Amino acid sequence: MGDKMQFCSLYSGSSGNSIYVSSPKSKILVDAGVTGKSVVSALESINVNPVYLDGILVTHEHSDHIKGVGILSRRFNLPIYANEKTWASMKNKIGKLKNENINIIDKHFSINDMEIETFKVPHDATDAIGYSIYSAGKKISIATDMGIFTDEIKRNIKDSDLVLIESNHDEEMLKFGPYPYDLKRRILSSLGHLSNSDSGSAILEILKYGPKKIILGHLSGTNNVPELAYKTVENILFYEKVKIGTGQDVELSIASRTEPSKLIEL
Repeated sequence: MGDKMQFCSLYSGSSGNSIYVSSPKSKILVDAGVTGKSVVSALESINVNPVYLDGILVTHEHSDHIKGVGILSRRFNLPIYANEKTWASMKNKIGKLKNENINIIDKHFSINDMEIETFKVPHDATDAIGYSIYSAGKKISIATDMGIFTDEIKRNIKDSDLVLIESNHDEEMLKFGPYPYDLKRRILSSLGHLSNSDSGSAILEILKYGPKKIILGHLSGTNNVPELAYKTVENILFYEKVKIGTGQDVELSIASRTEPSKLIEL
């Protein structure tokens, strides 16, 4: 496995999310919101055998984050990590698990050589959280499914080496798109999802604390396109004279909705 941290977004979007993170002594998933078969296939495409996973961390109970959790836990005897309220909301949706594979987490816990901290994200779930994962002198943070970018989120992710942050929708596409009014209102609310321009503003905030690898994630298949998400954020950063590119202020990329993105080593 080497002496580095690795990160790969396997799937990221409104139709399903799963992220792979490894350290010298651990391999985990954050969420498994597609079928178990799809997760296995994505892992195999980056040469990871799911037999060697150490667990699945769950952000919240929506189906695009937990769809494959139960089947993967049963098939590979995987521990599941979730906070108390999320576990209560998801346990009847994923089928029976072995008692020893149910781990109710607090704000801080560890898996082998990974130190993991959670932080609250404002979303219309029972108790949605993001994760910061530390190992091998590096820090990776995952912050999606949030209606607004709060001080708590900023405080927790500002000194990360790599951040996956939500860039869910283009506001104009959403407003004039096919979704019913109530759903549009939910997405635009403070418990909904970050827009492309919100994401750009959030990234400006965290870049004050040093260079980063930033991945835009959880793009809507209906109300966004990758090129638009990238361009919107790029324009916001460019206006503030942020340099984008390898070895610059920020390395900016987009997590694919339907297939594994590039495996990144830190």
